[in-house]
This record gives sequence, C-alpha cells and structure tokens, in this order.
Amino acid sequence: MKFLDEAKIHIRSGNGGAGCVSFRREKFIEFGGPDGGDGGRGGDVVVECVEGLNTLIDYRFQQHFRAKTGMHGMGKNRSGANGADVVLKVPVGTQIFEEDGETLIADMIEPGQRLVLAKGGNGGFGNTYFKSSTNQAPRRANPGLEGVEKTVVLRLKLIADAGLVGLPNAGKSTFLAAVSAAKPKIADYPFTTLTPGLGVVTVDTRSFVLADIPGLIEGAHEGAGLGDRFLGHLERCRILIHLVDGTSDDVGEAYGIIRSEIEAYGAGLEEKPEILCLNKADALSEEEREAKKAILAAESGGEVYVISGVSGEGVTDVLRLAADEIGVRRAEERAEEADEEEGWRP
Repeated sequence: MKFLDEAKIHIRSGNGGAGCVSFRREKFIEFGGPDGGDGGRGGDVVVECVEGLNTLIDYRFQQHFRAKTGMHGMGKNRSGANGADVVLKVPVGTQIFEEDGETLIADMIEPGQRLVLAKGGNGGFGNTYFKSSTNQAPRRANPGLEGVEKTVVLRLKLIADAGLVGLPNAGKSTFLAAVSAAKPKIADYPFTTLTPGLGVVTVDTRSFVLADIPGLIEGAHEGAGLGDRFLGHLERCRILIHLVDGTSDDVGEAYGIIRSEIEAYGAGLEEKPEILCLNKADALSEEEREAKKAILAAESGGEVYVISGVSGEGVTDVLRLAADEIGVRRAEERAEEADEEEGWRP
C-alpha cells in the first residue's frame, strides 16, 4: 500500500425530498382532505476516525463523494425515506481543512471520533402540514432544501511518541529496523526512505511508537530535496531522536543543517526535547569517536550518545532515555487533561 498524507476531495450532502400535494379520494368516505406526506431528509457527509489505517491512499483514486437525496413525500400521509449518509473513513491523526488548506475544521485524533462535514437538506412539508381551519384544502407543498457542497483538504500527521531526524543516510531506517519489527528499505545511497515509517519499540516492558522521517538537506524548507513536507508528522511527537552520521567529514555542520531546517519550519518543533546521537560508531576508531563527540557536544550544548544501529552499541540506553522522557510527557498531558476536566465541573 502506497503512503499518501494529503488529499483534496469534493463533497456534497444530499438534497431533501419534496413534499407531496395529495387529497383523499376514497369511496364511502364523505369528507376527504389533504394527505400529502413530507419529504425525507438528505444524507449527510460524515468523517469517521478509525484504527487500522495509516494512509489516505483511498482518496487518491476517488475525490468526489455525494450523499443520497431524500425520497419525496407521497399520498396517504406517507413520508419519504431519508437519504443514505456517506461515511469517509480516515486514519487517526487526520486533520481536515477548508479548501484554502489553512483553516482547520477538525483534528481527528481518537478512534471512533465522528464529524458531520456537510449536513443534508431537510425534506419539504406536504400539503397536510398547511391544513388549517381557514385553509382546509391547501394546494401547496415545500420543495426539499438543497445539500451543502464544498471542497476540503485532508492532511495526515502521524501520531508517534518519538521521531527520527537526520540527514539522508544518517542510519535512521537501520535504527528503526534494529529496535522494532518494522522493515524499512535500507540501502547505501541518499533518500532511500521516501515516505515516513512507523515502528513499535519495546524496552524494559515499556513501549512507544517511533517514526522514521525521510532525510532533510540544506534548503529543505525552500523545497530542496524532498522538502520539509514530512516534518508535519513530527508535530505530534513528544521527543526527537537526532541521528548524526559519524562517518561524515563535519558532524558539526551536519547537526547544524538539521537544526536550521527544524527552526525554519517552526510549529514548535525546535522546542521539543532532543536526544542527540552520534551514529555508525562501529565504523569509527576510539579517537574519532571522542573527537566527533566533542564537536557535537560543543555545537549542541548538550549530551551526545554514541550508538551503532548495526552492532546495537548504546541503542538500549538511548531507548531507555526516550521511554523515560516520553513517560514524563505523558504524565504531564494526563495532568493537563485532568485539570481541564476539573475546570468544567459545575
């Protein structure tokens, strides 16, 4: 299945059915009267957040969705049936925007969450509705209301606890394959990873979701390379794991490029906790390790962890540190949610 994280679709809710103009004409019944039924309501366009999906590929080949029109009313006070709804199923983490791509309508972050994007038109009244003491034979009925038509943009932002960032060939896919059951493509050339990948990591009975984001290069925020479009998947991550290729000539420059792109992108990514790792330690001598670790420490102003996704050196320590930090973030989020619920109590 191909990965698709953005789609533009056109939706239209159903029109309401028209009311009916009808009169009773039955043998042996002395007094007739209006008996026209109401029209049925048009179908809604509903978005539902479901588990088991991780891409918007379903909306690559079909972009137009239209709910059914309500049935018209009939004689003998028979109301028309309501039109069938259209349910659009989207993966967890999907955001829905207006056609401009900037005005947020909804953020679907919980399985089972439902939203009516376009409400169907109400059915028209039949002539029975207009009967009164002064108008006992109304010859009018309402047409159904028209449905709502609009274009919306679906944008998927993967929900992961931690995100891997780094230059192309920094060893992100190798790291993900080593710590989870994910099987990303691994090769010795840049831009092997073209779409984000997810893996579930388990360490010391604790588990979290790790996202592998395609590599960035200098000028990515201006569209260079694959651009920075995939950085949106990091917005929901609680922490970042930054991998720097230990075999590169200038590890300080490699670190600076990624940090510059993250800061240029914004959206709060630059404020997220970062675990900085000097990767591919299995290909470095002891002197090279110490020298490059010192360069990274001076550049970042923080702790640097020496690891190897191939040999597994230092990987467990990094995972434990990530799990600890994620646990703290989760506790803070639960406390904030509890405070909000407390504030809403009467």
